[in-house]
Amino acid sequence: MRTILVVDDERNVRKVLSSYLKKEGFEVETARNYEEAVHKVGELNIDLVLTDMRLPGQSGLNLLQWIKRKQPSLPVLVITAYGSIDNAVEVMKNGAASYLTKPVDMDEMMALIRHTLLKEQAIKSPQTVEETGERFGIIGSSPAVDEVISTVKIVSSSRANILITGESGTGKELVARAIHSASARRDFPLIAINCAAIPADLIENELFGHEKGTFTGAVSRETGKVEMADRGTLFLDEIGEMSIAMQIKLLRFLQERVFYRIGGRDQLASNCRIIAATNRDLEKEIENGRFREDLFYRLNVIQIRTPTLRDRKEDIPLLAEHFLDKYSAENKKFIRGIDPLALEALMRYEWPGNIRELQNIIERGVVLSRLDMIVLEDLPQKLQNHFLESRGEEQPPEDQELLELAGMPLAELERIAVLKALKHENWNQTRAAKRLGITRRQLRTKMEKYQLL
Repeated sequence: MRTILVVDDERNVRKVLSSYLKKEGFEVETARNYEEAVHKVGELNIDLVLTDMRLPGQSGLNLLQWIKRKQPSLPVLVITAYGSIDNAVEVMKNGAASYLTKPVDMDEMMALIRHTLLKEQAIKSPQTVEETGERFGIIGSSPAVDEVISTVKIVSSSRANILITGESGTGKELVARAIHSASARRDFPLIAINCAAIPADLIENELFGHEKGTFTGAVSRETGKVEMADRGTLFLDEIGEMSIAMQIKLLRFLQERVFYRIGGRDQLASNCRIIAATNRDLEKEIENGRFREDLFYRLNVIQIRTPTLRDRKEDIPLLAEHFLDKYSAENKKFIRGIDPLALEALMRYEWPGNIRELQNIIERGVVLSRLDMIVLEDLPQKLQNHFLESRGEEQPPEDQELLELAGMPLAELERIAVLKALKHENWNQTRAAKRLGITRRQLRTKMEKYQLL
């Protein structure tokens, strides 16, 4: 059972937070100030610290700085005054996992705690080859991902050709790079070719190169990818798109391990390992005459299938956090997480585009977000609609809704907007205020005005 240390100088706050956390299945320790917190962190096995920014004597920021010096991997969540963006930025710069604003929303707190502990667990998972092996940058802790990583470790030491299959967007190239980086070929190049992106009449030149003067424009000798990958790995992505004529030439290279540049007379050799990938069913392609059976068996010595995102939904929070960090940094935006409702929508979605679709949606959310969290409204409309339908809620057609609202007094429109936000958030005032883009105090004022308290 995970242990959380709650640090606050107010007894009632410690009592309320402790009671809530215990109901959620955590062990709880408490401290009234910096000195007590330091002692307990040093003596006990604490998994997460939840501290108020304002403490008597040394502050929550001082405590955070001490923890990051002594136990850098211990996650810290800091509670700060509402709207104090300077404090929030300061604690994040000093290594806080995230922050909460007063008054603390319990649902938001629990979502952040669980998300932070899940993220820390992934970080502490085997990351080097030393004892239990590397995860090669493959994000996730689901059984499906563990199986792929286990297979990567086994096959990396062999010289056999490998075929990676799976739907588009499932990370086939990432698996290929993992195999290469775990193999004895890691000090030599991994050369990748997307067979679908190169015109059929140019792919031979791309693979085998040409001699000077072979054709108009061949003003110098060009080295092909097969030659460049010597002693390394050649990754042929979307191999199912390769023409039959080119499949014959590739098969000849795989059988003999020698080739000629276009227009060349010298026989050349390349000791490269072949890893191919496809989102097609190659056995069906063979039946339909679009893929050579002999080439399939040459490539399919070992097959690895990358799991779809719908088969590893437990990895969505980790993947979403990874993309959130990436695109927040790229767009220079301070976004500390994903609202629990938005995360639930991500978990309920079926992801036909797999990880690539999730990546695009998180990037879109970061760009569009006007808050310090990605909320449901930052997600694409089709995902919002799917979420509402999965919860048994109906989304009224936009035109019909506009007709119903047309002609209403402005005050009535505002009352409806406030009421809808409250109902949508199950009368959670903090989240309803965020949905409306106002402060919780402003929301309370409007609730009093429209007799919604």
